[in-house]
Amino acid sequence: MRLSDHDHAEIDRRLAAHDAFLRARYPGERAGRQPVHTVYTPADRLAGFRDWGTIALSTMDRHDFPWPDPAVRDKLAREPIEDLRVDFEDGYGVRDDDQEDAAVREAVAILLDGPRPPFLGLRIKSLEAATRRRALRTLDLFLDSCPGEVNVTLPKVSGPAQVEAMVTVCEKLERSPGALTFEIQVELPSAVLAANGTATVAELITAAQGRCTGLHYGTYDYSAAAGVAAAYQSMEHPVADYAKAVMQAAAAQTGVRLSDGSTNILPVGGRDDVHAAWQLHHRLVRRSLERGFYQGWDLHPAQLPSRYAATFAFFRDGRDAAVTRLERYLDRQDSGILDEPATARALAGYLLRGLDCGALTDAGLPRERLLELM
Repeated sequence: MRLSDHDHAEIDRRLAAHDAFLRARYPGERAGRQPVHTVYTPADRLAGFRDWGTIALSTMDRHDFPWPDPAVRDKLAREPIEDLRVDFEDGYGVRDDDQEDAAVREAVAILLDGPRPPFLGLRIKSLEAATRRRALRTLDLFLDSCPGEVNVTLPKVSGPAQVEAMVTVCEKLERSPGALTFEIQVELPSAVLAANGTATVAELITAAQGRCTGLHYGTYDYSAAAGVAAAYQSMEHPVADYAKAVMQAAAAQTGVRLSDGSTNILPVGGRDDVHAAWQLHHRLVRRSLERGFYQGWDLHPAQLPSRYAATFAFFRDGRDAAVTRLERYLDRQDSGILDEPATARALAGYLLRGLDCGALTDAGLPRERLLELM
């Protein structure tokens, strides 16, 4: 052997800083359940969120939902909304301070009174100069009154300086060190590509110092800012696919989760209009899932049936093949596919997601075994 213990130690020393960087910057997938969607509800209309399941079921019955599934109906009756955001930004608009203060207190009272979705939080206004003080005041009031874990969504982020400022705010408002985190909405091209040609979104994750839990793509703000005509703004427009591909590369193995945006074609009106909107939404949800975006936004109760129908079908369609590949990987059996440990982790993660959302009741392997593979 030509390499001595001294040589090995020297290489370890040279790479020690990089090893530490990799552990900090790329810790791997975040543990725990990721919701399949986020529902944004304007703060002054928050009380209606508890009716979303009932409205979704009645719309299914009235318009002959094309993908009948008892599991979807059960989901809508039991847990129609997985992740709720009280919206103080675009959905709420600009009000005077007394009015928004009152809306914050009323929203917290509604959330504290009765059942709540598994995940909840608020979207504040942006940290741009015109709305900065109001955004921070709303966040301060909300956190002061609402106990428990709260997801904070920071919209219209344009650069790392805003994220660094948000980190400072979190340090001042959190009840215990490191407890307050936030999501970044990618709604501006400058949040994807910087003036010097670098990927801004990677810099945003770094600037968050471990506090960023998610990147949410904003379909319509981003498309409009990129110059796409209103009629062609869509989750599947090439500018959207480019932005999301950069987001995906920047977030990989960082523990930062991804969410696709929304479609504003709503299932309302006559039967033909409702079915056309359902077909579109179902296809777009499936498209996002196939591209590794396991979460999206829903804007209307009638979008929930197509959200869950597409999501449940995605996990059920691949369940048997995923189980077979994992079993062969664990048994080291010969097969037509040679899977790597990384693929085994992806297969286990796929099955766990199916269990978490209710698409699967049996993942073929015990949950504990799947977690061990992650």
